[in-house]
This record gives sequence, structure tokens and C-alpha cells, in this order.
Amino acid sequence: MVAALENRASIEQDSAVPLRYSTAWQTTEFSIADARTAVRMLLLQAGHRPDAQPCLDAQLVVSELVTNALRHAPGPGSLALEVSPGADLLEITVRDGSPNPPRPQAPDAGRIGGHGLLLVIRLCEQLHTRTLASGKQIIARLSLGSAAAATDGDDDDPTTMR
Repeated sequence: MVAALENRASIEQDSAVPLRYSTAWQTTEFSIADARTAVRMLLLQAGHRPDAQPCLDAQLVVSELVTNALRHAPGPGSLALEVSPGADLLEITVRDGSPNPPRPQAPDAGRIGGHGLLLVIRLCEQLHTRTLASGKQIIARLSLGSAAAATDGDDDDPTTMR
């Protein structure tokens, strides 16, 4: 189960202080739904609408990275989220016990599964892997745009046809 959000920002949402969340797991019992909830709640705290495209993209990226960690490196792992002081950038860090870096598979419309990392690469500004003494750390940076812009109008509604 995910621990409560760690908000190191003040109650008044001091925009000069980043918002942070972190959790760790020991087994594959960690819930991917909990990871999505954590990022959604953190972005809501930062002023982003939970139904806006940046928040939906962030949930997808977190879901894919945590799923890969649980599927390919069972055992201890961790998730850390940090929203920049201006609430325009989200850094997602997933740590697991496997030293093997993730490798995107070639696109194949006939294959079920194996497309998640390609989606992550497409959505993120940056994605890199850092090898550690006991595994690896995958760091993804996702542009969120302005939190104020995310609350104005319905332009970011992914269900709206244009």
C-alpha cells in the first residue's frame, strides 16, 4: 500500500518549493493503481486538473514504469515523484533491483504488450537510466505546462473531438 503523500511545500502552496512524494515496496504486491493515484493527487495539489491531458499522461508514464519494474525486476523497488516549483515539470524516478536497462521493442501492431516503453519515450521530455550498485534507477521528466492554464477552459479534454 502507498504511504500518504509527502508534501514538503507549505499549505499555502509556496511556488518556490517543489512538491514531493515517495514510496517503496518489498514485493510485487505494490499496486500500480496506487502509483497512478499518487501522481494524480500530487498534481492536483500542484494545481493541475486530474482530467487534463498532462495529468493523464503522467499517470500513464508512472503506470508503465512501475509495471515494468514489477514485471521485470521483482523484489524491492521505489517510486519518487517531484513537481517543480513552477508546477510545470514532473520528475518520476523508479528504482528496482535489476541492473538491466529497459530496451524498447520495435513497434509491432500484431504484438500484444511490449509497447509501454515506446509510449513513455514519446510522452517524456527526457528519459534516462542510471545504473546503481544494486539495480537501476529510471528517471523520466514530463512537461506539465502551466497549472493555471490547466484550470482554464476545456481545451485539454482528451475526449473532445476537433
